[in-house]
Amino acid sequence: MSAGNHDVIVVGAGFAGIYAVHRLKQAGLDVMCLEAAPEVGGVWYHNCYPGARCDLLSVDYSYSFSEELQREWRWSHRYADQPEILAYLKHVADRFDVRRHILFDSWVSGLRRDDETGLWMVETANGASHAARFVILATGPLSIPKEPDFPGYGDFEGELYRTSRWPQHEVDFAGKRVGVIGTGSSGLQTIATIAGQAAHLTVFQRTPAFTAPAYNRPVTDEENARIVKDYPAYRAAMKRTYAGGYMFSSGKPVADCSEEERREILDRYYAEGGIGYVSAFTDVLFNEEANDVVADYLREKIATRVKDPVLREKLTPRGFPIGSRRPCIDTDYLETFERDNVSLVDLRETPLVRFTASGIETTGGHHDLDMVIVAIGFDAGTGAALAIDPVNGGGLSLSQAWADGPQTYLGMNVAGFPNLFLMNSPGGTSVFGNMPVVSEFEGDWIAQCIAWLDAQGKTGIEARPEAQEAWTRELHAISENTLLMKAPSWYSGGNIPGKKRGILAYLGGFDVYQDRGQGEADAGYPGFVTC
Repeated sequence: MSAGNHDVIVVGAGFAGIYAVHRLKQAGLDVMCLEAAPEVGGVWYHNCYPGARCDLLSVDYSYSFSEELQREWRWSHRYADQPEILAYLKHVADRFDVRRHILFDSWVSGLRRDDETGLWMVETANGASHAARFVILATGPLSIPKEPDFPGYGDFEGELYRTSRWPQHEVDFAGKRVGVIGTGSSGLQTIATIAGQAAHLTVFQRTPAFTAPAYNRPVTDEENARIVKDYPAYRAAMKRTYAGGYMFSSGKPVADCSEEERREILDRYYAEGGIGYVSAFTDVLFNEEANDVVADYLREKIATRVKDPVLREKLTPRGFPIGSRRPCIDTDYLETFERDNVSLVDLRETPLVRFTASGIETTGGHHDLDMVIVAIGFDAGTGAALAIDPVNGGGLSLSQAWADGPQTYLGMNVAGFPNLFLMNSPGGTSVFGNMPVVSEFEGDWIAQCIAWLDAQGKTGIEARPEAQEAWTRELHAISENTLLMKAPSWYSGGNIPGKKRGILAYLGGFDVYQDRGQGEADAGYPGFVTC
């Protein structure tokens, strides 16, 4: 890694950051990556809680840029767990010589543009300073945990953990009374995994989840051979889909299907496993009647998995559209509640009052606990960028520019912030796309843009305000036609008190997003100001 000024500084070494470094060094640029953790992996480094697993197929949730990499890496299961995904990212970083470009344990504490020199000045919490022509924030949409705000949270004297920042050592649950708060994906995975280890497990549920079986299993040798053989065509087709990854879909709206056909389609997706219920029909996220058809079907399936009628009702989601909160898949999660050592506390009936030194008090009584696990998610989309809060040459911070909600052009640049690129950010497909594949497209687009600037003898680029405004209007117009705003989820910022609500991602589809981005580049970046 060279000393002095760099061409590009990449912040973050998860899927996006690793690929960005690889792509930019391939282009002959002097690139350095700053990573706050002591290892690569991003969210897959920190989220090492028991049972952590991806909810997209392993063969999809991986890089496609190297045919050799695709053929040599053998995924063990349909849905990879955290240790395997982290091992994969370490392998990629080593195989493509990315690691030597990364400075670990380097939390970016300041980022300021110097317009006189045309450089971004980067400060880290350990006192180091760096400078570069371009900065890429590859900090991820799910990297800043939501801070617990429970009354008395700091009073608890037992073991206290967060799934979003799980310790890098084994945690022993044996013989302990454990409480878990949160029943999103992280909570579901943790609960099902530790129930058989804890003396007693108490689940504090605020909102029951729509969840279906993952039917996870090992990938057979025959399946792997077929995957490897068809990888090029499979990947090419995958990138022309709505999410950039495989999701079961009939390609039809509910209204075009008879009752029998609807049932056959839903039965087929359910038997396959996964989150295909949100894409089984083309109008699930757009039409309330269509959404009700799928939601009622899943409620029916939940009823077959929970025998006790009182427990079944508590675990059945109602009052929000299916898909408006992050859809879940599980392995024996619902069945876990019929264990003798597992209790469910419905916080809608008996709200949480406060943490105490020895447990959690609700309006229904006190629960004595030795350990509490908080699984309440993230400040999604904007959290990581605003934690750094870049300041442009005129003294304007990103938090000021985004005071009325985030605005970007194509999700990759902000007006007034020249040479600052973002990946998997607000305005891009972000969490509504297959993140590794989205990262590759955006990494390629940024590398192509920098190459174009250098070839044209230009030194700076930033979004035109009018292009950014038009893109933001389009983003909002698409999201307003969906049902996603009907639940206060992290999709819309509704899980963070005081955060302005609004869908943070472009919902036009990854296939369309690629076309729009590449069309901008092919036209010579008319939506940007260059100098």
